[in-house]
Amino acid sequence: MQRLLLLCSAVNGFLAVVLGAFGAHGLQNALRDVPDVARRLDWWETASHYHLGHAVALGVLALASDRVPRRWLARASLAMLVGVALFCGSLYIMALTGVTGLGVITPIGGLGFLAGWALFGIGALRSEPDR
Repeated sequence: MQRLLLLCSAVNGFLAVVLGAFGAHGLQNALRDVPDVARRLDWWETASHYHLGHAVALGVLALASDRVPRRWLARASLAMLVGVALFCGSLYIMALTGVTGLGVITPIGGLGFLAGWALFGIGALRSEPDR
């Protein structure tokens, strides 16, 4: 499980940096004729911020794999990955397309992030106490 979580962390970290760089350097030019460019760039920045933060969180989960019961790590990591896909993914797509109807998905992804952190906390409480 640790290897898989480290890989998820690395892939998501890589993607977050690539997408963040695209947002900072290419997206503004691509959207220059769009009237709501500032709002779309804001969505992109929020998505890349949360994406990178949760890539790091997946790495933390991997490093906690010898302390926290596996089932809680699995649940927490799945919830965080769902959060990345739904929260960040919907914001990235909204920024590119302007289809604001996808905004109904974004809070579900946010709930995925919250669930991931809560499940990690429960797992930490269920871990072996320090000796």
